[in-house]
Amino acid sequence: MTWNNRGARWGALLVALLAALLTGACGSPAATPDQRGAAPGAAAGAVAARPRPAWVELPSIQAKSTLIPLGLNPDKTVEVPPVDQPLQAGWYENSPPPGQIGPSVVLGHIDGHHEKGIFWRLREVKAGDKVLVGRQDGRTLTFVVSKVDQVAKSAFPTDAVYGDTADPELRLITCGGVFDHGTGNYRDNIIVYAKLAS
Repeated sequence: MTWNNRGARWGALLVALLAALLTGACGSPAATPDQRGAAPGAAAGAVAARPRPAWVELPSIQAKSTLIPLGLNPDKTVEVPPVDQPLQAGWYENSPPPGQIGPSVVLGHIDGHHEKGIFWRLREVKAGDKVLVGRQDGRTLTFVVSKVDQVAKSAFPTDAVYGDTADPELRLITCGGVFDHGTGNYRDNIIVYAKLAS
């Protein structure tokens, strides 16, 4: 089954993922399988044979991290990188691997454990900047940023971020905007959209 056929299936999960992504110093969001009852974790085996990402680097903001796989916790909440390791980024393994058709999703903290996170400066990235992704097969992919958005979590553009694409693309996501001390959450998300260049 291709990503294009699976993409819509995860829409409901990804709404929940981004609605609460990295909340409260970028903590763990809650999510459940979509309305059709198909848990996204079931697709993990389908991408296991493809080259998986090993690291991500954004030279324009001096950010580089290995990538750990992120899936679902036993209680069906979506995994995020450990908050006590805020410089660790992760790849949501039920999105297409970088270099495959569709939007590959990388999550990182803006902060955590009283420290700046790997995506602390993500809001500074600009169109035309490069994002490098190293794969476990030794290949390095170059993506070029097409746009950067800051959006309220309540108005997250799910289709734009997770909808099917004709080519390999990349999404980098973190929290941003004002930190609401009352709820312990950042109010916005920073989203970087990038397209495969080589």
